[in-house]
Amino acid sequence: MTSFSIGETDFLRDGRPHQVIAGALHYFRVHPDQWQDRIRKARLMGLNTIETYVAWNAHEPRRAEWDATGWNDLGRFLDLVHAEGMDAIVRPGPYICAEWHNGGLPNWLTAGERALRSSDPEFLADVSAYLTRVYEIVAPRQIDRGGPVVLVQIENEYGAYGSDKAYLQALVALTREAGITVPLTTVDQPQDRMLADGSLPELHKTGSFGSRSAERLATLREHQPTGPLMCSEFWDGWFDWWGGVHHTTDVAAAASDLDALLAAGASVNIYMFHGGTNFGLTNGANHKGRYLPIVTSYDYDAPLDEAGNPTEKFFAFRDVIAKYAPVPADEPSGAAEAPVLTVPLTPVGAWTDAAASGSPTAAPQTFDAIGHLSALVRYDVELPPMSAPGLLALDEVRDLAWVRVDGQPVGTLSRTRHDRTLRVPAGRTLSILVEEQGRVNYDHRLGEEKGLIGTPTLDGTPLTGWRSTPLDVAEIAHDVADRTTDAAPGSAPSAWVADFTLDTAADLFLDTASWSKGYAFVNGFFLGRYWRNGPQRTLFVPAPATVAGTNRLVVLELEDLLSPHADFVNGLLLGDTEE
Repeated sequence: MTSFSIGETDFLRDGRPHQVIAGALHYFRVHPDQWQDRIRKARLMGLNTIETYVAWNAHEPRRAEWDATGWNDLGRFLDLVHAEGMDAIVRPGPYICAEWHNGGLPNWLTAGERALRSSDPEFLADVSAYLTRVYEIVAPRQIDRGGPVVLVQIENEYGAYGSDKAYLQALVALTREAGITVPLTTVDQPQDRMLADGSLPELHKTGSFGSRSAERLATLREHQPTGPLMCSEFWDGWFDWWGGVHHTTDVAAAASDLDALLAAGASVNIYMFHGGTNFGLTNGANHKGRYLPIVTSYDYDAPLDEAGNPTEKFFAFRDVIAKYAPVPADEPSGAAEAPVLTVPLTPVGAWTDAAASGSPTAAPQTFDAIGHLSALVRYDVELPPMSAPGLLALDEVRDLAWVRVDGQPVGTLSRTRHDRTLRVPAGRTLSILVEEQGRVNYDHRLGEEKGLIGTPTLDGTPLTGWRSTPLDVAEIAHDVADRTTDAAPGSAPSAWVADFTLDTAADLFLDTASWSKGYAFVNGFFLGRYWRNGPQRTLFVPAPATVAGTNRLVVLELEDLLSPHADFVNGLLLGDTEE
């Protein structure tokens, strides 16, 4: 069997110096039927290793309901990496950040009072159960057992969060006891405090950065005096948030920084090689004084775009890598021509009008209190007799709310805008539809509750007797897909369907420019969120979600359609850039 170890100056593969040239590819952001294609293209760019996080909340969204099949089949993903003749790096967290909702931690885990990412015994008990399951998959696939896995990471940029050495020691012990024998690493930004706080002497420190490679490697070397230097996250792009711009990086500058890393003899993991998509409701959010939810696309301006097609950056990186390592003669083919078509949307009625559920409570119940994993909860309460408009005040809305009185729209309240108050007319029933737009994926806001926070007041008087009704958008879309009777569009929110025909299954690009805000599905596959707020305009439809023949599109619109049709265009439209 092949060996992989850390020497005085290099990684050693069977005792010989080895430079890791890796790329990040998250299996949970790519349709499983397209994993092989993306892995093969990584090899064709000259990469010798694939790196992936493991998203705990994808595998175990509810406690003790573990799933490692289909989209979550980490074992199959690693086997495909091995079949392509490549190595693998696994980063199981338990915290991953990754602009992924809640930083990869399950809602049930973060809803309690336990101290997250710490040596708190209750937290460690759950982490132990999680890592044991992950390592049951990873351990038999290590390189010294004939598999592809050469490195496993402990935690993730922990120095930016805490300095609990007992926690890190417990993770190392769990990892070794589970049979992981390959070298263990940590990653932090190349700052003295982070590198010191985020690791242990027995762990190999690596850095995360996207520029000024020589300077950052020098800082890393001060904290990791022996062994190979490695940038475990070479940021070649960036992520986008709703209401912002589409972020890109200069191709020549990115290639130059990669060249500097490889010329220095450092190993590298390109973050991202292929970003993929935050399908469904999996996007995270930023909050550095202002809440900013991440868009559905995770294109990241990576060498492979969101649809898996090579970009200018792919070939620039390939040329750089060829200076330091063998690169296959084959090149990936360009993008296939995507079908372009327009189909009318048929209104099929309302979709958020489910009967109020549950017993009334003094205050609105949060998503977490009712164990709701989908995007919407509707809150209903009877208003006291009013002869004039009153001032509705909330402690906080997380994250966006549509307010109605007696069924008539009054206005919206947005966390991003820091809204807390709204004047409402006299009426009998107040209804507030709240959307959870994405859970913050880093720092102290991990695990914060969603929904209406606190007890709303009307002219200073608490409103009590709330009914909190969870709305599962995926279940609603399934029901809507079976509707066949036209309905008057009526007032928002409204559901729409359309059938379209394809000669063969194909990647599609659904243009949402004529819509406002909501969710889209093709043949029951949850594409994700759309929002006219931009920058993202197209939703990527992976070919395996389509069929030759008739396909059905379902649109759950929260506001209004500008035009009742669906356009499929010939490529990604991810929005304006800063240039």
